[in-house]
Amino acid sequence: MVVRGGICRIAEVDGEGYKFLADPKSVIATLRDSGMRADLFTFMQELPETSPLYKYPYEWDNFAVLPISTFDQWWTKQIGFKARNKAKQAEKKGIVIREAPFDDALARGIWEIYNEVPVRQGRRFPHYGKSLETVFAMSATFLDSSVFIGAFDGEKLIGFIKLTINDARTQAGLMHILSLMSYRDKAPTNALLAQAVRSCADRGVTRLVYANFAYGKKSSSSLSDFKERNGFQRVDFPHYYVPLTKWGAVAFRLGLHRRLAEQMPESVASKLRDLRSRWYQRRFNLSAESF
Repeated sequence: MVVRGGICRIAEVDGEGYKFLADPKSVIATLRDSGMRADLFTFMQELPETSPLYKYPYEWDNFAVLPISTFDQWWTKQIGFKARNKAKQAEKKGIVIREAPFDDALARGIWEIYNEVPVRQGRRFPHYGKSLETVFAMSATFLDSSVFIGAFDGEKLIGFIKLTINDARTQAGLMHILSLMSYRDKAPTNALLAQAVRSCADRGVTRLVYANFAYGKKSSSSLSDFKERNGFQRVDFPHYYVPLTKWGAVAFRLGLHRRLAEQMPESVASKLRDLRSRWYQRRFNLSAESF
């Protein structure tokens, strides 16, 4: 378990969204007897079941889900012509995409990618400036159920994916997917995603999850468009919030478990995001293409 938050302390499964509970009831009972300083316990219901299975308070959440049968089915039926062309670009330009073992060399390559630029997609990149030791430790989680895929220009790692597979081995989540912005013209991210589909199909994994399809009240984004072009669909599911204290019950009713950005009107949030992007652009002397 990990605990986050200040006003309302929320306990959740380490690796939430990638690892799921088989028996939430016993976990909740243990938490209540453990003395852990948490007001709410949150957990996600595992797919493919989308109707509420438990009688706990919940809110609707969503995943971007790609159903997988075979790689050829995805390549020929689930994505369009433009998405296929993008996925082919990297190979045409000499980039090699392959599964890679997690070792010191891969960790160093990930560290270099993280430290390329301080801002990505208009916001501060949280892993920029972290030490090699920190990046190694955070990348080494769930190694027994993870697959790393690298995009290589010669020996240089220019992009990577970390796939983490659930205990039932039916679903894989994209825990990390990132490429060097200086190699954007070679479209390594598209090629990495194609290999992720192939890696899942080869293992009999039938669902690939790429985080949320929609974020908060945002109706659309370039990331959501990218997911849709590559065959991902929005799937709604219950996200449970179980009060562990009286304050936890009150905080949930007041919506204090949500981030501030999720509570404000989208018209206001959109203007604030634009303002933030322009400020970062000036502060770090970044080109518009960096966003």
